[in-house]
Amino acid sequence: MAELVEVTDPADPRLADYRDLRDVRLRQSLEAEHGLFLAEGEKVVRRAVEAGFAARSFLMARRWLHGLVDVLDSSDAPCYVVSEELAEQVTGFHVHRGALASLHRRPLPSVDEVLAHARTVVVLEDVVDHTNVGAIFRSAAALGVDAVLLAPRCADPLYRRAVKVAMGAVFALPWTRVGDWYDALPDLSRRGFTTVALTLAEGAMPVEQALAGVDRLALVVGTEGHGLSPRWTDAADRCAVIPMGAGIDSLNVAAATAVACYVARTR
Repeated sequence: MAELVEVTDPADPRLADYRDLRDVRLRQSLEAEHGLFLAEGEKVVRRAVEAGFAARSFLMARRWLHGLVDVLDSSDAPCYVVSEELAEQVTGFHVHRGALASLHRRPLPSVDEVLAHARTVVVLEDVVDHTNVGAIFRSAAALGVDAVLLAPRCADPLYRRAVKVAMGAVFALPWTRVGDWYDALPDLSRRGFTTVALTLAEGAMPVEQALAGVDRLALVVGTEGHGLSPRWTDAADRCAVIPMGAGIDSLNVAAATAVACYVARTR
């Protein structure tokens, strides 16, 4: 059972895992160095622990303790109980959901492990916004995708903002990073996947047509600004586009991925 520890000093070194959560660069280096990530909110904290991630500690206002009492009972990590004002001082923002947890990362699985039983996967190339990564994971999990693969430069799915937007879907959906960016799509083709690039490139087919008849599908989406690189566009087996109206040329990458995942589900 988690030990409840009252903390009243914002400089208390035991709160180091939670300090300056709005500083992305600082958090990325700290989390990589210590092998941790943060979960925010009762539902997300619960889902992280239920997914088997071991807690380093919890941080919450007293009024949130009752909602996570079973989670705290199942853990031997300390729970630092603070006022909401002190939580804001430490983290740098208003923790309106009242609960945070610091958890140990696990080693990423291999591509072989992630794809072993997958029929539909989403592949992200250089999607660098944590909100978009989280939204893509949430849509993918909701719409029947089996796994997600990320290029080396994609944003971290376990960064606090991504985890929060995904509502814990990053814990439910198998994912890993590809080691070889250049040959990632040819490798998927060799594994029996049809790689379909979501792109505005000339000659792209409407997405319903591009996904028709595809058995094992790798749906490929690119970075927020420029979309997929020429290498990945050229290496894909097919190119697909979501037809637009009213003079709009494209959707946000997270919205476009959700649309394509829905079409993939109905193929």
